[in-house]
Amino acid sequence: MREDHVFFKSGNLSLEGLYASQEGFRGVVISHPHPQMGGSMRNNVVEALISIFYEKGSSTLRFNFRGVERSGGTYDGGRGEQEDVIGAIDFLKEREKREVILAGYSFGAWVNLKVLAHHASFSDVIFVSPPINLGDFDFSGLSGNIGLVISGDRDQFCSTERLKTLANRINCRLGIVKGADHFYLGKEQGIIDCLREYL
Repeated sequence: MREDHVFFKSGNLSLEGLYASQEGFRGVVISHPHPQMGGSMRNNVVEALISIFYEKGSSTLRFNFRGVERSGGTYDGGRGEQEDVIGAIDFLKEREKREVILAGYSFGAWVNLKVLAHHASFSDVIFVSPPINLGDFDFSGLSGNIGLVISGDRDQFCSTERLKTLANRINCRLGIVKGADHFYLGKEQGIIDCLREYL
């Protein structure tokens, strides 16, 4: 798998990404965990997601939110980060990827949820460990728009029981990785297995 180092626009900012191109019209944008807690596009969960999406034939774009590594700007509490996701989607569409899948892990899932509330035209949406115990996760009106949610059964920020209730309410598949907490260290294969089965 070859990823090209790319830069694309988010408003007036230049954002850094890694893009793996394949033939066809399907592309995936992957959003990383919290920038103020060390999150970046080189995260272990992001890399697990990239590997299986690419294996299944999608072009993939992972990127650094504003203020992370070589991306311009500064952290914006999730507001400007929504623009960053839109910029990543535009990057794919400029390369004729008409079927866009939105995937996000932790903070990235939260930002993607905000984007989804205003832009529902995605081929699929996949969340890994949305930290529903911490933030304002409003899933109202999104039933049927989210395909899969993955979480560990020991996740500190994503209660399994609350997630089961939520998955039923919004009519999405749920994948539980046994023995995994929020960070999936040594449990990345569980994410890959859940996503491979779903795809």
